[in-house]
Amino acid sequence: MAETETRSVGLPAMRREELPLTVVSVGDVLVGTLEMTGNGQVLGTLEGRLSCPGELLVGAEAHVRADVEAHDLIVAGRLHGNVVVRGRLKITSTGKLEGDAEVGSLMVQEGGVHFGRLHVYPGGVPETAVAEVVSTPALPALRSRSRPLAASVERVKRMWSEIF
Repeated sequence: MAETETRSVGLPAMRREELPLTVVSVGDVLVGTLEMTGNGQVLGTLEGRLSCPGELLVGAEAHVRADVEAHDLIVAGRLHGNVVVRGRLKITSTGKLEGDAEVGSLMVQEGGVHFGRLHVYPGGVPETAVAEVVSTPALPALRSRSRPLAASVERVKRMWSEIF
């Protein structure tokens, strides 16, 4: 009995501008998982998980609350979640990224904001990094790394009492 070879069928080799384009338009709301087959633009609201093998644009008026995996990512609006970008992450002057990022390269324009942990891998994002980011909850509770306020106040009082 002959064995049959099974292979995953990938996208045919195409230039970036020839890849299919998926758009979540202004006013659209998508909740769930979106797996694109080419390039993408999110101009509305998206919550959940997003995968894009090409270039993904999060538009200036967009609100994305999702884990994102893309080859290239341009953030011009608000993105709250963890991202894995195998190519370049670009945060424009109007962009705001809140979440951990694993990227191949990074470009942030003046006024652009990233709040979270950042790892840049010029040689390419390793598979272990992808697994860690994808398994981490997208919206971790924000915890203060500083001491409680009451302890800080007491410390300042002691310091001032020693001086005067």
